[in-house]
Amino acid sequence: MKAKSVLAALALSALVAGCGGAPGAEDPEDKAASTPVATAEAKPDVAAAGDVTLTVWDQNVRGGQNAEIEELNKQFQAKYPNVKIERTKKSFEDLLKTVKLAVSGDDAPDVIQVNQGRGVMGEIVKAGLLRPVDDYAKVYGWDSRYSSTLLDLNKFSPDGAEFGSGELYGLSQMGEIVGVYYNKDKVSTPPTTLTEFEAALDSAKSAGDTPIMFGNLEKWPGIHNFESVLGQTADKAAIRDFVFSRNEPSFDTPEFQAGATKIKEWVDKGYFNKDFNGKDYDPAWQDFAKGESAFLIAGTWVTADLAKEMGDKVGFMLMPGQDPAAPVSLGGEDLPWTITKNAKAPDVAAAYIDFLTDANAAKVLVDTDNLPAMKDAPAPAEGVSVDVANAWQKLNEADGVIPYLDYTTPTFYDDISAAIQELLAGKQSPTEFTAGVQEAYSKWAESR
Repeated sequence: MKAKSVLAALALSALVAGCGGAPGAEDPEDKAASTPVATAEAKPDVAAAGDVTLTVWDQNVRGGQNAEIEELNKQFQAKYPNVKIERTKKSFEDLLKTVKLAVSGDDAPDVIQVNQGRGVMGEIVKAGLLRPVDDYAKVYGWDSRYSSTLLDLNKFSPDGAEFGSGELYGLSQMGEIVGVYYNKDKVSTPPTTLTEFEAALDSAKSAGDTPIMFGNLEKWPGIHNFESVLGQTADKAAIRDFVFSRNEPSFDTPEFQAGATKIKEWVDKGYFNKDFNGKDYDPAWQDFAKGESAFLIAGTWVTADLAKEMGDKVGFMLMPGQDPAAPVSLGGEDLPWTITKNAKAPDVAAAYIDFLTDANAAKVLVDTDNLPAMKDAPAPAEGVSVDVANAWQKLNEADGVIPYLDYTTPTFYDDISAAIQELLAGKQSPTEFTAGVQEAYSKWAESR
């Protein structure tokens, strides 16, 4: 789960040191130049590869996510008895803490999930520690399996400078939406506009209920809640331009200030639980599942867990905005599966990634209450997963996906998450918040 998200809380100092800061270390540009070039011209013959141990690191530790990868690993090994998958699973946070060391060693995993954005993937690409997979994409037809928007989220220039274009470095299995879960016992008619949503929040508060359950102790959930609101006050193109550093973007604009003002108003009106900045993410969604709030702003990676706890009492909707026909929601795809530079079995690794993202994999994802990122995935038959699948289709048809803000710079997770926490705690005004975030961005942009 990017649970995600997007804690690009990888210790940047350690990452930079590992990229050649020490005396005698290889320069990052030299490392990038030495990254294996595209060579595959035909699908690898995995059955003829001999006995292979494929080492894999992933962060699919949640119920439905763990279930799908366990099932697909079982199927892959049954199809190729000569391959043994040696899996290491870590939480999102633990994976970020160890990813740099893992990919840089001689015993690097063959396949590892790496968070998108400049803070993690960009720095690792810059260090030359991932293998581009454009050649495998060609022989397997991966370009036709995904929308160009989703593929671009896993692309970088070889020097790690340009995000969203250049070479492809991995494939994601699952789509992601940060939307709004609601308790059907408390919300009989889901709101369709921001005005209706705020009226529902006010009604819940007036009835003595907690309108939105929120846990921001780990800081990254604040990015999700803020950006869900920002998508309704700022133009989606402006948000995308900021994340991808296009068209001289700015965070300090009236539209971005309006998003900050709106979410701070929600805090002041008591629309969140009082202890949200001191509450963990998992206890927050668990309290929602127990019926302690009407709504929960969260990513689709908790769908399987909520379905298990709440059954048909939980629903899902996109964040209501100004126009129901033109939705905008934070999202994209989960961490891509990548092949490391030092992978001992890159051809088998590519076949494994293909297996995790083909039509059969899409079915397994649906069966385990996950959201496939691939085109033409089967539709779920029942439950909240139907809401999620319909929302995903509607969002993509409207071109309404906005990317995670912490992708923006190598240090932006720390910059934006700390600033949001201070905004919500009343330690910064909305204008101080947007000006401070812009200042942090400008320092990076001027140093590029």
